[in-house]
Amino acid sequence: MFLSDQNSHASLLNNLNNEQLAAVTYPPQSTLVLAGAGSGKTRVLTTRIAWLLQNGMANVHSIMAVTFTNKAAKEMQTRLGAMLPINLRAMWLGTFHGLCHRFLRLHYRDAGLPQTFQILDTQDQLSLIKRMLKQMNIAEETLAPRVLMGFINAQKENGLRSGSLNAPDPHTQRLIMCYAEYEKICQREGVVDFAELMLRSYEILNANDVLRMHYQQRFNHILVDEFQDTNKLQYAWLKLLAGEHAAIFAVGDDDQSIYRFRGANVGNMADLMREFRIEQPIKLEQNYRSVGNILAAANAVIENNEERLGKNLHTEAEQGDKIRFLSAFNDFEEAQFIVDEARNLQRDGWRLDQIAVLYRSNAQSRVIEQQLFQAAIPYKIYGGLRFYERQEVKHALAYLRLAVNPDDDNALLRVINFPPRGIGTRTVENIQAAAEQNGVSLFQAACAMGAKTAKVGAFVKLIDGLREQVGELALPEILQNILDDSGLYQHYQSQKQVSEQERTENLDELINAAHFFKPEDSLFEMQPENEHERDAFPILAFLSNASLESGENQAQNGQEAVQLMTVHAAKGLEFDAVFLSGMEEGRFPSELSLNERGGLQEERRLMYVAITRARKRLYISMAQQRMLYGHTEFSTVSRFVEEIPEILLHDLSASKKQYNHAFSGSLKTHGQPESTIISTQKERDYDGYHLGDNVRHAKFGVGVIIDAVDKGKSARLTINFGKQGIKELDSAVAKLEKL
Repeated sequence: MFLSDQNSHASLLNNLNNEQLAAVTYPPQSTLVLAGAGSGKTRVLTTRIAWLLQNGMANVHSIMAVTFTNKAAKEMQTRLGAMLPINLRAMWLGTFHGLCHRFLRLHYRDAGLPQTFQILDTQDQLSLIKRMLKQMNIAEETLAPRVLMGFINAQKENGLRSGSLNAPDPHTQRLIMCYAEYEKICQREGVVDFAELMLRSYEILNANDVLRMHYQQRFNHILVDEFQDTNKLQYAWLKLLAGEHAAIFAVGDDDQSIYRFRGANVGNMADLMREFRIEQPIKLEQNYRSVGNILAAANAVIENNEERLGKNLHTEAEQGDKIRFLSAFNDFEEAQFIVDEARNLQRDGWRLDQIAVLYRSNAQSRVIEQQLFQAAIPYKIYGGLRFYERQEVKHALAYLRLAVNPDDDNALLRVINFPPRGIGTRTVENIQAAAEQNGVSLFQAACAMGAKTAKVGAFVKLIDGLREQVGELALPEILQNILDDSGLYQHYQSQKQVSEQERTENLDELINAAHFFKPEDSLFEMQPENEHERDAFPILAFLSNASLESGENQAQNGQEAVQLMTVHAAKGLEFDAVFLSGMEEGRFPSELSLNERGGLQEERRLMYVAITRARKRLYISMAQQRMLYGHTEFSTVSRFVEEIPEILLHDLSASKKQYNHAFSGSLKTHGQPESTIISTQKERDYDGYHLGDNVRHAKFGVGVIIDAVDKGKSARLTINFGKQGIKELDSAVAKLEKL
């Protein structure tokens, strides 16, 4: 029995605001709770469950609560346990995959599975696919295992089996054929992948009337967290379980829907309202996380999106500091600014683990990591790897290691068949056996085998070609040739998964690191004994520095550390101070998103998420210049920054202007090449303007000068105005304002 007296009811509903109270005590029918960032949605969800139980509207057997992460499920369990003395084991509370797994364990016969069926994690699934392709005599060069895995999972998440797919071209026909064979193998071996858990559960419920009616009668309340992240199949599964009578209590925020690339469909929210006859959503608009200025900035940005369900966050907290904005001269100055401010915050008593640096793509972390490393400030990469620990970077460095030392067995084993070049496991085992028998390195054994095996011979020729470049070409050129000649860059570029394609950005950033690296500034010491060692010194110093940056400044368990992460990884987290870096047009919003339908709106939602991660202080920064592909590129400020009212911003750029153009040689400490410093100090004047200057035009807004031609009494300026495009203006008539 649960307590049901008035005092008990009052204590359960204590400290809820009016909006939260309306949601928790909503009549037992379907509703959508539009929960803004930091509005207490988890509290509302758990209190709703407790309220239903306490008032006898449901029991632990008639409630299903669905979350997206195990962390969220455990948090709900902990809070519920503190509210009421209930047996949580009897309640169906967990993630989509977790609940489907529970369902299949109970109904394995209906699912056509053995009672002892096993779940394949991502690595297990990939291994099975590789084994299958080998059995089918399909080379990995022809069909990459990860591409096939992505295809299979995408079809399952859309509720599609191989037999229901059409093949418009030979490549798709092969994918479908492999998908069909994969299904047979999984069924024969009694294994299911994550996507199969969901699809198999849906298929059983859809086909088995008796089973479906049982669960529809059992669950009269279905509560769903992060509803904006549901995909097509998840929503269909929820509808099957709900039937005509269950009440769906969906909590979500269309302004935080940022996982379209994973199949999330923000349109499910509108569909829910229409199909379950919900007239108006309940809006949770009071924010308990951020100060007023931060919320005002978030509201100002997101209101530019169309087709929103609409809400406006507010807070009873103080207005707080203005948002600090810096337009840095380049990415090194931007990174140094972040490090200096983080150190100042630490001196003022702010905890390092409450300071986060966010960026749009992983490749942006390298320069920031380098500056933190040099400043000896501990940092952690949240939800990812440090720059020099990333798969694609380690592959490129393995080739570089072989260029200076072909007898490096570990490096050879890493890349002898990556990218896939048809050198199978058996061939590698033969090379290892020959090396051990003759007491030589793997490369020497490969050289001997290369005369008989064409594919091994081609690999040996590749490494010999790289060795010849040592001492002849500069480090960046050697690295560029490695990416091109090995096929590493092309391999990632040709992948269908966006996450795999984005690895090329890290390879580009590795080239940048090589451009900026100065062997004499590293801690690497060596007394060359011959010409080869002297030629190899810059490469060895670079490799040594990469290892140090990868291994040092690693925060120990329990040690405070600055948190570095992508904006996507920051979803659901919050920090006292947030640095939002790389706020340039084409970077955030990303250039790719501008060409996709709905892409810009999703990028703006991502910006909204980034802003609302900050509790007390928010920094936004951009770099006017970045090195890309070995060349300097000029940038304009992101449109999202321009959407923030100026009254909310404290612009630090003006105080930096003299420093930006004078330099005083200080950029040497940031790793800027000497030649760049000299050319900057002697930069040419075009009617009072310089390349890289930020200017404002009455019609086109803020832009950056990317080219100029002297016309005597004036200059023809080529200016990138971001959204407004590139314009050529005469300095004498354009009435430009220098910023």
